[in-house]
Amino acid sequence: MSVVKEFREFIARGNVVDLAVGVVIGGAFGAIVKSLVEQVVMPPIGWLMGGVDFSDLKLALPANPMTPDAEPVLVLYGAFINTIIQFLIVAAAVFLLVKVINSLRRQQAADPAPPEEAAPTPSEALLTEIRDLLKAQQAVAAPEPKLTPVAAKKTPPRKST
Repeated sequence: MSVVKEFREFIARGNVVDLAVGVVIGGAFGAIVKSLVEQVVMPPIGWLMGGVDFSDLKLALPANPMTPDAEPVLVLYGAFINTIIQFLIVAAAVFLLVKVINSLRRQQAADPAPPEEAAPTPSEALLTEIRDLLKAQQAVAAPEPKLTPVAAKKTPPRKST
């Protein structure tokens, strides 16, 4: 088997395609959540806290005495807060999705499947065949009903005008 053919079979499997679709949709969902946190959720929270922009929050460490001319080192804790909020939103969305899927599965499990009729056993099949033969014999052996002619009424002929 060639490597190309084996790779084609690997890619064509249903779970690999499902995984690829999940990764693509997850990436798009991540961009939506990032936009939601940075442009919708955090501005009102910053406004409530007196106009603070969380993405600009940072802590500057003191200058290093070994390299006094180097740029100061910044700890960007505001961006970290944004990332934590993004994670919480994604976790809540995934939780709700899993909850809906689990409730649908529980409903399917609660709805019993219609019982399938079992195939008749050989003795039942034989008894059914005997019953059908007896019915057919009774239909043939039954006497035909006698028909008695009924006298027709005589009607006077019509006069033509």
